[in-house]
Amino acid sequence: MSRAVIKAALIAAALLGASSFARAEVRILASPGGQVEPFIELFARVRASGERVVIDGPCLSACTLVLSMVPNNRICVTRRAVLGFHAARSVDRSGRFYAEPEASEAVLEAYPAPVRGWIVSHGGLTSRLLLLRGRDLSAIYPRCR
Repeated sequence: MSRAVIKAALIAAALLGASSFARAEVRILASPGGQVEPFIELFARVRASGERVVIDGPCLSACTLVLSMVPNNRICVTRRAVLGFHAARSVDRSGRFYAEPEASEAVLEAYPAPVRGWIVSHGGLTSRLLLLRGRDLSAIYPRCR
């Protein structure tokens, strides 16, 4: 398992653990992304719990699946929030990345319409990281109170 995957799993576990201390929110402080499966499991639990998600720092790559899995009215952002999007990719046995166009299309379609529109207006999902933050992000998701 790569260091990035381990780090992403630890962050996901920390987010899940932090939400269990009688809080009504999960706070994303810094997530570099990683393998999709741990994020799907985490955000399915968050969706089922009814908890609010506070994005309070970078939420990159697979972390952005939160937008597809948790209802929009339970997501808010702080001034530090940054969402990072790129095309789906996999790694072959020799460690080389390759594009997954069908997965990229499925992920894009799963995002809420305003997020999808922003991505498309900024060139779509490619290997380049698109960063949604500041006013553009606050136009889509409310600031946390």
